[in-house]
Amino acid sequence: MDWILMIKALILGVVEGLTEFLPVSSTGHLIVAGSLLNFTDAQSKTFDVVIQFGAILAICWEYRAKIASVVTGLPTRPAARRFTINVIIATIPAVVLGLALEKHIKAVLFSPVPVSVALIGGGIVILWAEARQHDRNTAPHVHSVDDLSPADALKVGLAQCFALIPGTSRSGATIIGGMLFGLDRRVATEFSFFFAIPIIFGATLYEMAKYWKTLSVNDLGLFAIGLVAAFISAFVCVRWLLCYVVSHDFSAFAWYRIGFGLLILIVSYSGGLSWAE
Repeated sequence: MDWILMIKALILGVVEGLTEFLPVSSTGHLIVAGSLLNFTDAQSKTFDVVIQFGAILAICWEYRAKIASVVTGLPTRPAARRFTINVIIATIPAVVLGLALEKHIKAVLFSPVPVSVALIGGGIVILWAEARQHDRNTAPHVHSVDDLSPADALKVGLAQCFALIPGTSRSGATIIGGMLFGLDRRVATEFSFFFAIPIIFGATLYEMAKYWKTLSVNDLGLFAIGLVAAFISAFVCVRWLLCYVVSHDFSAFAWYRIGFGLLILIVSYSGGLSWAE
């Protein structure tokens, strides 16, 4: 295997793992990283799907005890059934809207200006949400994922629909949406992780069905490197984020998004960024 390709796979896997669950847009970062590494061909589309799968495996491992408890408790425990129903409810809106609008979104919104606007606009929304979170009159009323109601789950699921816009960030839309709807910052973060599992698993299967013809036995080693890198970096990032939200807000990520959005605009219009679907 070409060692240069191995290094590229390692870098992209790490980028995916570090950005998938932070409110900063993994899509935007993979676009920039892929362009800088000259990794934007048809193979890269399949590779992106594989490393995204590696990132979600990190969530499954981190919450393996909770997932096992829910699965085994479905026949007997109302709390397990309620949690499962909430995850399903939160997943449905983005799935339905995504399948209906996928082609239009890629045709119209997958370009530097919409992505940059989504990054910058999302950063401004995060700053507003954090200011609102600190207001005593709008203090959160949900302090555990087990206390979520179906209505809460639906609201967060609707917020996730904004993540269909490239550059918005799925985790950013769901975490900040959850906070705006009354979820504690840590609860919003954890629930975003939980219902990322069916969303990303489903998206992986859907995308692999589209791009399976680009798979080759010769690429398995490359994909394995990216998947493992994404898994490890995502696991570390999730552990760090759960500790971070205990005593910090998301304002730093908001300013980072704004700066990154401006950077994409400047670099793309100067001809330094190869923009590919």
